[in-house]
Amino acid sequence: MATQDSGYYDYTIVAPEMPAMFDGMKLAAVATVLYVIVRCLNLKSPTAAPDITYQDTPLNRFLLKSCPILTKEYIPPLLWGKSGHLQTALYGKMGRVSCPHPIGLRKYLPMQDGATATFDLFEPMGDHRTGDDVTMVICPGIGNHSEKHYIRTFVGHSQKEGYRCAVLNHLGALPNIELTSPRMFTYGCTWEFASMVGYIKKMFPHTHLIVVGFSLGGNIVCKFLGENRTNQERVLCCVSVCQGYSALRAQETFLQWDQCRRFYNFLMADNMKKIILSHRGSLFGSATKMEDADLSRLYTATSLMQIDETIMRKFHGHNSLKEYYEKESCVHYIHNVDVPLLLVNSADDPLVHGSLLTIPRTLAEKKQNVIFALTLHGGHLGFFEGAVLVPQPLTWMDKVIVGYANAMCQWEKQKPESDMVDV
Repeated sequence: MATQDSGYYDYTIVAPEMPAMFDGMKLAAVATVLYVIVRCLNLKSPTAAPDITYQDTPLNRFLLKSCPILTKEYIPPLLWGKSGHLQTALYGKMGRVSCPHPIGLRKYLPMQDGATATFDLFEPMGDHRTGDDVTMVICPGIGNHSEKHYIRTFVGHSQKEGYRCAVLNHLGALPNIELTSPRMFTYGCTWEFASMVGYIKKMFPHTHLIVVGFSLGGNIVCKFLGENRTNQERVLCCVSVCQGYSALRAQETFLQWDQCRRFYNFLMADNMKKIILSHRGSLFGSATKMEDADLSRLYTATSLMQIDETIMRKFHGHNSLKEYYEKESCVHYIHNVDVPLLLVNSADDPLVHGSLLTIPRTLAEKKQNVIFALTLHGGHLGFFEGAVLVPQPLTWMDKVIVGYANAMCQWEKQKPESDMVDV
């Protein structure tokens, strides 16, 4: 503002208010971004030991004492490890850090319906600590196989601990293996896993078995053991990680946007479509149960439920989606499992709704052979550990499974001969 006095102009500069207002807006924006980051990364969430549900028995006390990682604090990477989404995304995109490349032999097993099951066999890198012959029989997650990074990491760790590993390749999952019948893997079909286990028992008559299942594989192994008690012969224990237990109860949660579950549903459906379409020549045609209309509906499917309704349930002749989910879920068989059973889930798993976790918790409260471990963090098959940013090559999950198996082998080794008939 200018004023005139005695012929001179006096200029008084008035400081503008706008820059200060902009600074305030910047601070508010930064604060908002930081708040979103803290919320999304769940940085304020504490770390804790897993919540363990079990009955107080001599065996369970021994297992928890001999596998201390189950009762110690699980510490994920500080900057991102408390986000179940980032744990899941890192597992899904990258698999693992510094993944090993174990060398195995691929085995082909003809099935009665004309299908050909395949699995990869990896020999141990040294003697087991007990001196016994022990084999891990492993069932991967949906559409997975022995070449996935998380499987390779676990196999490499197990080999170093003296375990032979047999890894099922889900029927149709390997891109370079053609189907020999109009059928591929489903949510709960145990035929291929049973064939692999039968082969291992026949070829290694003195080996003990450790049964391991990841995600969908957890459903298959628990269903396999519960379908017939003879399937539990020579099995020392079973470990299931991140399964949902009941497809029927899970289907409704997969349509919800809570925890972005509907988005994950879309991504998994897209992956399933790619697997199915890669075997289009074997699955669709006049000699199959699939029609051209099914193929058209498959192209437009945006959820696993639509694919299950259109394609998957028909492989075994189920009349409805409800019947398919009922008969292929382990929830109806798992109570028949009598061998020691460790069920592991994560509270921030975006694929497994919290309501489904009442199934393993109730089972552990009722059955002495079951331990249910629920971590606060870990996502879906993530369970990365690390200080700040870069995770360790081995995950908490890898260490827990092998630690529990080691404890179980030690228990079997030291118990009296009179108890050998009781698992």
